[in-house]
Amino acid sequence: MRAVVQTVSRASVTVDGEVVGAIGEGLLVLLGVTHDDSSETARTMARKVHELRILDDERSAAQTGAAVLVVSQFTLYGDARKGRRPSWTAAAPAAVAEPLVTEFVEALRERGAPVQTGRFRAQMLVESVNVGPRTVLLEL
Repeated sequence: MRAVVQTVSRASVTVDGEVVGAIGEGLLVLLGVTHDDSSETARTMARKVHELRILDDERSAAQTGAAVLVVSQFTLYGDARKGRRPSWTAAAPAAVAEPLVTEFVEALRERGAPVQTGRFRAQMLVESVNVGPRTVLLEL
């Protein structure tokens, strides 16, 4: 599992002209799932994201109560080492990835994080205003 975590002053996801998820200050998380990820991987990643000390004064979302916007992003597993057209073979198929993205979101909520999401398998417009900018790549 891979996550790109960015600090934002606001972020939103729009699908077919409708805002389906939006937050103010907090974290935008682009989440990718690969074939060997599991429920345990999703829960561990949720803990790492929630406790990541990336916010002002080296604080975490767990400490501040910051909101989290989670967007499924299979393209995090794109491989373009052999040319200009990425291969997506390392990305888990939707039937595997969707339940794990849901589990990641639920694990964040169980920890008390206010979470909004994009819409799985939809064409999403993701807007964000990055703070810092501070961006971290997490990989399990």
